[in-house]
Amino acid sequence: MSEVDPPILVSRLGADLTPAYCELSDTLDSRAELEAIRRTIHQHPELGFEEHRTAELVAQRLERWGYAVTRGVGGTGVVGTLRNGDSGRSVGIRADMDALPILESTGLPYASVHCGKMHACGHDGHTAILLGAARQLARTRNFDGTVHLIFQPAEEIGAGASGAQRMLADGLFERFPCDAIFGLHNHPGVPAGTFMFRAGPMMAACDTVTITIRGKGGHAARPHQSIDPILVAGSLVMALQTIVSRNIDPNETAVVTIGSLHAGHAPNVIPESAKLELSVRSFSPEVRTTLESRIRQLVTSHVEGYGAAVDLDYRPGYPVVVNSEAETEFARQVAEELVGPDKVVGQIPLISGSEDFAYFLQQRPGCFVRLGNGAGRPLLHNPAYDFNDDNLTVGAAYWTRLVERYLAA
Repeated sequence: MSEVDPPILVSRLGADLTPAYCELSDTLDSRAELEAIRRTIHQHPELGFEEHRTAELVAQRLERWGYAVTRGVGGTGVVGTLRNGDSGRSVGIRADMDALPILESTGLPYASVHCGKMHACGHDGHTAILLGAARQLARTRNFDGTVHLIFQPAEEIGAGASGAQRMLADGLFERFPCDAIFGLHNHPGVPAGTFMFRAGPMMAACDTVTITIRGKGGHAARPHQSIDPILVAGSLVMALQTIVSRNIDPNETAVVTIGSLHAGHAPNVIPESAKLELSVRSFSPEVRTTLESRIRQLVTSHVEGYGAAVDLDYRPGYPVVVNSEAETEFARQVAEELVGPDKVVGQIPLISGSEDFAYFLQQRPGCFVRLGNGAGRPLLHNPAYDFNDDNLTVGAAYWTRLVERYLAA
């Protein structure tokens, strides 16, 4: 892979003597290098807090291009810092690095060499895009201030120990001050190169509930001598579906999904217990509180009504991704300048998926952007998924221009 070109220390000027910000054509010469980086990361996926190879690849590239590099932030996180000029302004751009515990089925030449692990969410592409921006920013130095490029581990790992939470606990914004922070995620089903925005709540809070129903086991031929936890579980599945339909304002959005139900091992045995696992999603603190309260009340009374007992573990997950108005409008304008209004969606519908980038947005204003990964391509978290390499130079140009505009000289 090629070394970065020597820095261009003087900003390019347009005919009106205003700075000429990054264009799509400016990053095209990086395509082969970024594709190689993306595919080697894809081929060697690493789960949350195991991203040692990926983090070192990132750190070495950043150091080669003149960044001050800090390793081990929040575990395996990497922050690259580049300063130019004498402004006190600063901005952060984040990319996630971790893979998923999924067996890849793409059959691609660069498919995962680690059985049961793959980049099924495009974090390999997000990382390569930000490295592309790092290279371009180092080449041109067309900004006045400080940019912190944040390569985050463990976005997929879940609340309580996610990469964003650990980086913040490790003093991310105290050590690397950011006036605002921006992040990006690819979006299958939308044409590649299409930028998507939403001011305010954008992605859902996600809580996880584990319900263990404890009945009384016995012989299948003598159910009257038992308390059947499977019967209770089946009834509870239907009862839980009334929470959204009869407790949440129809103008609000909420989801209660029973994703797992396990009980018993033989057809002629009534088991002692049954376990359900729920995913609960919402977009406002009030709805989130109502969902938890009603689930706790309904589950307890419903199970006890059958004479069974219940253990309920309610685990709060990632909060709502809330994009700040000003930063979202700014990010949208940058996209329109770069790719034109026909490839920009200004206010997309709510997304019921979740993201730990929400924790960053609780502490700094910013915007989480979606970038189309191609119509008709496999969905996220799918064994057949692959990131669209056509987005590599587009995304790199976008982050470069956004930094240049935010830190305009």
